[in-house]
Amino acid sequence: MKRVNSRLGLLYLVSGPAGSGKTTLCRRLAADSEAIYATSATTRAPRAGEKDGEDYFFMTKETFLEHIHNSSFLEHAEVHGNYYGTLKSEVLEHLESGKDVVMDIDVQGAATVRDCADPLLQASILDLFVMPPSEEELYSRLVGRGTDSGETISLRMNNALEEMKRCDEYTYCLVSGSKEDDYEQFLSLLKGQRLRRALLSL
Repeated sequence: MKRVNSRLGLLYLVSGPAGSGKTTLCRRLAADSEAIYATSATTRAPRAGEKDGEDYFFMTKETFLEHIHNSSFLEHAEVHGNYYGTLKSEVLEHLESGKDVVMDIDVQGAATVRDCADPLLQASILDLFVMPPSEEELYSRLVGRGTDSGETISLRMNNALEEMKRCDEYTYCLVSGSKEDDYEQFLSLLKGQRLRRALLSL
């Protein structure tokens, strides 16, 4: 039986609707550990306080399409009327060097990564769906951001309901509660997968 390389990084695919708290979990993990946060590229306009190269790689539609043409993306999709994608350079080299990579990714993108035949990715994937506790709580979180119009919130809610129907595509599901409880479970899953890989490599 072929052993799994314990030195290979894990690719933590994390999905969930806007307002579920997935981005906060991913960024906190990267801040608290050696895991690399894979910064996504997008054609949407920056929100107040967002920085290019830190929150997102903000691109024009023309530049984004050029990257697609050059096969620079690991995955990409159109979401909420804008393009989003993950550059291969943000993921593959880190996994090969043994570093964990955490990706805040929509359900379309996660499906694309899972379907990728690259053996490096297939050996690395750990996928989790973050589920809001209720539709009412999700709506309250979206409104509480104070960054989106009523029309945008309505669009995000509709998209969220469709995304939540696909939670069974994921190996793990975390039903969101308090921020601290969510993070404890989020981190425990990664540690558990690391221990499992270490055992397989013995």
